[in-house]
Amino acid sequence: MQGKQQAKQHSAPTPGPNRRKRPNFRAMLQNKEMQAALGSGVMMLIAWGIAPYFATLSVILYIAAYAIGGWTKAKEGVETLVKERDLDVNLLMIAASLGAATIGYWNEGAMLIFIFALSGALESYATERSHKDISSLLALKPETAMRIEDGQMHVVAIEDLKPGDLLLVKPGELIPADGVVYRGSSFINQSSITGESMPVDKNAGDEVYAGTVNGEGALYVEVTKSAEGSLFGKIIKLVEEAQAEVPDSQRFMERFEGIYARIVVGVTLVVIVGTPLLLGWTWNEAFYKAMVFLVVASPCALVSSIMPVMLSAMSSSARRGILFKGGAHMENIAQTKVVAFDKTGTLTMGTPQVTDILTVSNVTRERLLSAVASIENLSMHPLARAIVEQANKENLPMQEAEHVQSITGHGIEGIVNGEVWRIGRQNGMVGMQTMEGGQSAAEWEKICAQLEQEGKTISAVTINGEFAGLIAMRDLIRPQAAVAVQKLESMGVKVAMLTGDRARTASVIARETGVSLVYADLLPEDKVKQVQALREQYGHVLMVGDGVNDAPALAAATVGMGMGLSGSGTAIEVADAVLMNDNIEEIAWVIGQARRAQRTVKYNMGFAITVILALIAGNFLQDVALPLGVVGHEGSTILVILNGLRLLR
Repeated sequence: MQGKQQAKQHSAPTPGPNRRKRPNFRAMLQNKEMQAALGSGVMMLIAWGIAPYFATLSVILYIAAYAIGGWTKAKEGVETLVKERDLDVNLLMIAASLGAATIGYWNEGAMLIFIFALSGALESYATERSHKDISSLLALKPETAMRIEDGQMHVVAIEDLKPGDLLLVKPGELIPADGVVYRGSSFINQSSITGESMPVDKNAGDEVYAGTVNGEGALYVEVTKSAEGSLFGKIIKLVEEAQAEVPDSQRFMERFEGIYARIVVGVTLVVIVGTPLLLGWTWNEAFYKAMVFLVVASPCALVSSIMPVMLSAMSSSARRGILFKGGAHMENIAQTKVVAFDKTGTLTMGTPQVTDILTVSNVTRERLLSAVASIENLSMHPLARAIVEQANKENLPMQEAEHVQSITGHGIEGIVNGEVWRIGRQNGMVGMQTMEGGQSAAEWEKICAQLEQEGKTISAVTINGEFAGLIAMRDLIRPQAAVAVQKLESMGVKVAMLTGDRARTASVIARETGVSLVYADLLPEDKVKQVQALREQYGHVLMVGDGVNDAPALAAATVGMGMGLSGSGTAIEVADAVLMNDNIEEIAWVIGQARRAQRTVKYNMGFAITVILALIAGNFLQDVALPLGVVGHEGSTILVILNGLRLLR
């Protein structure tokens, strides 16, 4: 049951790679901008239909269509003009529609307002979808804690916790705040905070950290810090701060828009005033061509070429469990040349597996493993489960174990077949005998040291107080690790591993996962130097890590990606993106999605520029009609937005 609770709390649903999310038309229609655009369109159609019969009423309906569809855009344009003293595309469109009305083209002006409002509503829909998809991931966070007051238990919001509060943390639950164990004992998976690959036993007086996972025992925890800095609390704060962040290309486009708008207005005035004087055009002809130019030259499609694409890509990534803190990071990750992984908690899971079983000469391997597994079968500790799993793999029988008890600081003991077996720390090796094969005590110590150098955890076993052997365990590699590395390599991306572990341990993990570049024995500052060296040698680097010690390297990389479930709050705060479900296989997908987004932006911009130039040339060379200019210009805007929304799938 505990395992099910833990799985429920820490697993995030991830759509399959071939699953497509259908557009939610009901949600789209609930968008206020979409309602205004459709209302404007309905008014336009009615006014157009009754114009031959009720001219005055038709004009009134056209004015209503202008007001309903253009109010929001006009307000935004005026605010930009007043506050920033700058022109934007909103004012250009409103000016063009009003200009069309002044020369009797009410329907064309209303059509311009309608299509412009519709394109804005589609872009707004992409923004809302992005934020909703991100929020659906954050909704998985724990929101309450069990606080004990006056002997009574009360469920309270995590935000209400304060130092001194006493909490009950049940098995399998996330610890909601930093604190000290007041009563109880359990093992805690705290690799997300400390980088330790193995769970740590906690007893009264020991410190525990928010965001870590309680094991099999209930704990009473006294809060020492508020929950404001908790794992998911920091994510929410960062998402709120990052929603306003835009990619560098969009910032350039916004600056370009102001300059371009001034040029368009200037050319429009020249056409109105200059052509009658220089070319002999009539005032009506000059004003008409100026209005067509104002419509077709406006950079609506060009401006809409970037953000809908980036928002759609971020939204689809969020549904697969990758949370970006801004479009700039989605843009940067497309340029990734090297993906650098931390080892513990990133390429490995922190889940141990038995690697070595060594015994003294008078104890067989099967006897030792069967007896130890029979005792450990009553424990839910990860090291115990690893031993039991190994015994099951070898089809060894589980024997009856009596008087099983935990010995604080030493492990666990029990009686099997009348013999007292104890399993615990290596310092429990007393009364050493010659190992099977004739090794001496000194050789035995040398073997233990070698196993430790390989990054293995050693449990010593005694029988009736006499040393009987040992069991060595090692981190379990993530099942997706080898596939993730293979996918990245197939994309032309090099894969590196940066770890503080010894070179021998790192080489074993690298060999099993297929990592080609291995850098071991690294302190946090060494990881930063290595990331910088990789950037100089190869280019853009994506660093993936989970621990506090990875934070400097995450900050030094082009894009830093933190592990959302097992990652520390510090790593997530520093990271530019968060892998919410810890599925590193998705990294190759998100790089591919970012590259698709980059290609889509280029296609959109090329298409938009081509349409603008063609319509401008047609206006002055072939006398493009205003209705055709409206449909061509605003139609191209809608097309580039819809092309960007394809990435929502």
